[in-house]
Amino acid sequence: MSTMVHRRLPRFFFLLSLIRFSNAGKPVDVLSTSGFSVFKEDEILRIFSPNKTDPSDNFTIVDFISTLENHTADRTDKVVWKIINSETIATNPYYDTFTEEIDLEASRLLKIVPAYDPGAGTVSTECKRDAEKFHRELNKFTLWALKMYDATAKIPSGLLNGNVNQLGDFDECVETVGNDGIQGQYCLAYLQLDIDESRPDLKHLHRLLHSHYILRSNVTDPGHRVPRFSTVNWAVCTPASCSFRDVEISLRDTLSKYTSQSGLKISVRVDRDMCQMKNNQPLPRETIFVSIFFVFAAVLTLIAAYYDHCKSSTSEILLSFSLKRNFHKLISLERAEGDIATLHGVRAFNALMLLLAHKSMALFYNPYTNRTDMSEYLGEPWTVVGRAASLYTDPFIMLSGLLTAYSFLGRIKKTGHLDIKNEYLSRFLRLVPTLGALILFCTYIMPYLGSGPQWNLVVTQHANICKQTWWRNFLFIHNYFGFENMCLTHTHHIGIDTQLFALSPLLVLLLYKKPKIGSIILLALAAFSTILRYYVTYFKRLNNYVYFGISIKQLFDTANMSYILPSHRLTVYIIGIFVGYLLRSLPKEYKMTKTTSYAGWILCTVMFFGSVFGPAKMGSIDYTYNPMHAATYNAFAPIGWCALFAWIIVVHQTGNTNGKILAWRGFVITTRLSYAIYLTQFPVFFYNVGQTRSAEYYDFLKLVFNIIEMVWILIASVILTLLFDTPFQNIKNYLLKKQMLREQISKPLKLE
Repeated sequence: MSTMVHRRLPRFFFLLSLIRFSNAGKPVDVLSTSGFSVFKEDEILRIFSPNKTDPSDNFTIVDFISTLENHTADRTDKVVWKIINSETIATNPYYDTFTEEIDLEASRLLKIVPAYDPGAGTVSTECKRDAEKFHRELNKFTLWALKMYDATAKIPSGLLNGNVNQLGDFDECVETVGNDGIQGQYCLAYLQLDIDESRPDLKHLHRLLHSHYILRSNVTDPGHRVPRFSTVNWAVCTPASCSFRDVEISLRDTLSKYTSQSGLKISVRVDRDMCQMKNNQPLPRETIFVSIFFVFAAVLTLIAAYYDHCKSSTSEILLSFSLKRNFHKLISLERAEGDIATLHGVRAFNALMLLLAHKSMALFYNPYTNRTDMSEYLGEPWTVVGRAASLYTDPFIMLSGLLTAYSFLGRIKKTGHLDIKNEYLSRFLRLVPTLGALILFCTYIMPYLGSGPQWNLVVTQHANICKQTWWRNFLFIHNYFGFENMCLTHTHHIGIDTQLFALSPLLVLLLYKKPKIGSIILLALAAFSTILRYYVTYFKRLNNYVYFGISIKQLFDTANMSYILPSHRLTVYIIGIFVGYLLRSLPKEYKMTKTTSYAGWILCTVMFFGSVFGPAKMGSIDYTYNPMHAATYNAFAPIGWCALFAWIIVVHQTGNTNGKILAWRGFVITTRLSYAIYLTQFPVFFYNVGQTRSAEYYDFLKLVFNIIEMVWILIASVILTLLFDTPFQNIKNYLLKKQMLREQISKPLKLE
């Protein structure tokens, strides 16, 4: 059971015990002090805990009372929990004997904590019929009805500290089986609490309930990618015959009775996917086939490793999958020829910052007992570091432009030409196999690896989107169809980067063959992209910075109109192309003057910190949105953030600095894992969100720096890298090398 339920049930049982003590008569004698004292608290709690055995093992409270008659201190070796019969108990068998006592206890309990009525309002006939059975058996204290009542969320303490999201008891609900085929169904409803604007006395309370509106949301907002922070999640346990529409109708009808004469207005929404029952269905064939595929991939690496270890003669394609060879390659600290040392450190730093920023966003899905304290904590100016998540993706785009230009120019200088077809093929083999493996896993396997109150929202819904739109990812156009409709939303960066890469041969060749004209054109394109970001952000009232009080709608609009469009990310990509061109053009031992060095360090450092701490006031709890602040940030912060990293790469590669932190050899390993880490982090985050069953206390360091979660991301990344990423890179290198050999052989023949 959840921690919250463990806290409540002892009090609940104690209340029932007091009611029994307050009634005269023979039935009270069975709860004498001598009989009751020998029970431990965990034995008492087992009455209310989810029964994981067959439904025929269900028992009632009265069954527990009957065991007390003969349970004494000198018989502690005897089995206490005995089942009366092997049939499902449809009703309390002792109700006829203790009718008055149970009626009195039930009426008192339900007056204190009323039961949710699934049959309220104009619900379906089947739902109303089972709701009547539920209430009838609840009034008789039949255990299956008590479990449904107990699993439904109740009004908790700490509401003014943001403890408004109540997940009830998921497992207890879905495990409940009653008479006439009644089965427990867990529904997580969304409630939107609004106040009468003519009641200023309620505004402060409303603000505390909603944790100062750190993120503003509505029940109609998509919730699978960004949490509906200011929407209340409320769990109810209903008979499975009640549809999600029935639950929505009954909740709305029930709540209207309590709010009709108050200054509070509550909107209710229940989604089909958020009503869950125990899944007893066999695995789909697609899931079995995909599982076999992953097993085959793992076995293939072992077979290849065996041939590799025995040095047996076999195909080089097969040896590309060798687990032994690929693991040694993964942990090797050797640098490739022409390697840019500091590039790995820049990538590792930004990958870590992006990981922590993404983790902070994922945490907003979970309920906390001190959520208002959390919001006040996150309203401090220093949290700008976590709010600037978009900045940490810009260096990856810059590095992509840098490596593309550096690689293209190196090949042109070496061979005299650039084979664009091979470059595109190389890119395809680098990205698609690993991305495809992740899509297969998240679509057909992950939905069956767990369960929980929000599992269908953050896991199953993503899988359903991927089943319909996976082809867009493989064509690298998925970023044009809306952030909320994207298969694996976090992979939008792959689409942007690939589209810019498709344009890169033209840009690099133009810069190489006509440096002056090429520089002017590239600078004009970079300026156009910057102006475009400013214009769209200002006039569409967007914000790429997660300021205090930003709405979910504004976040999605910003993503769809600016963040996921390559035209808006072109500026930093062109910065990378210029840096790559510069590194190929400057001599190896190029020495800057001290004036140039100091000026570069000062300018880039000021731009760097200006991009991070300049918008700090937007993180204030009392900040009011200003479109000029947002436009300035979106237009210039990416340039300022990337400028320092570009400068560090240039001065280190040309020998103008002795700094070795970002050039540490260990970062080479993180580079090899970076693609897989980028792909796997959100599946791991959402797995844990979906599994969360109760509220916890928010502790920033404990939750954000979750070591166990980071270890799982690392493990998943290593597996994905060894099974798919490295093998297909080996195949790519083998095919390209083979083609180069054929070309070298054919050249002399042509001369003859």
